[in-house]
Amino acid sequence: MKPIEIQNVTKDFGQGKGVFDISFSVNEGEVFGYLGPNGAGKSTTIRQLLGFVKPQKGSLQMLGMDCFRQAAQIHRHIGYLAGEIAFVENMKGMEYINFIAQLRGMKDNTRMKELIDMFELNPTGKIRKMSKGMKQKIGLVTAFMDSPKIVILDEPTSGLDPLMQNRFVDLILEEKKKGTTILMSSHIFEEVERTCDRTAIIRQGQIVDTVDMTNLSKIRNQVYTVTLSNEEQAVRLSNQSGLMVQSREGAVVKLLVNNNVAGSLKILAQYEPVDLQIATQSLEDIFLHYYGKGEEKDA
Repeated sequence: MKPIEIQNVTKDFGQGKGVFDISFSVNEGEVFGYLGPNGAGKSTTIRQLLGFVKPQKGSLQMLGMDCFRQAAQIHRHIGYLAGEIAFVENMKGMEYINFIAQLRGMKDNTRMKELIDMFELNPTGKIRKMSKGMKQKIGLVTAFMDSPKIVILDEPTSGLDPLMQNRFVDLILEEKKKGTTILMSSHIFEEVERTCDRTAIIRQGQIVDTVDMTNLSKIRNQVYTVTLSNEEQAVRLSNQSGLMVQSREGAVVKLLVNNNVAGSLKILAQYEPVDLQIATQSLEDIFLHYYGKGEEKDA
């Protein structure tokens, strides 16, 4: 039994919206990323996991329990941060945190205090007067303060400044060492690369790939930006066999190089380039392979 199991789940809202026959599982102690643009089906998946929406087909389980029929039991063992957090706006921040702690029957506030310090949170003011980032910090504290077995995060660093985003990464790596199972929907690719063990890419309600982050170096290419002395040379290089050409603009050719570094450099030397710049593909580049530049890429 795995902490999170989704099998052949379909929830069709019509007009191509929803999720269609999706399946994936998350291992114990694994940080699992979930990437896709707005409307791809990420939030629909999460709402079904939390028992808020019932699938038309398939099954979702957490901790061996049915996510819809046993939602109340599941919620006792998980932490959750929504993409749009619903607060009691008239409460003060600390009142809300203590309210959630009481609902969960928490008896030890040590972890709560550690998280408040970690995110430099001042929870004394009214929530309605707080910034988006401050509210996000409260959401993170309440998601993790009870040391849950599973944490589900929907855009967890939305509204956080770069320093606090780094603190969040530190928190995730710390939780990973403790064996917490985490499912994280995020649009910040660096964040996913630094924290996740695997990442599923969802497109138009379907899982198109699952990337093992430990093997990312094997599937990502290096991008060679080659500047030739003239456009004629660039055209010849673009038609050269043995190379994977990404694009050409004037005398500049971009190549994708993976395993054949020595062979590629040997070919390039024949063209006597005037400049060569090398960069490594990011997870975002791999993501765009599935979506294309013309589609929205905010997750």
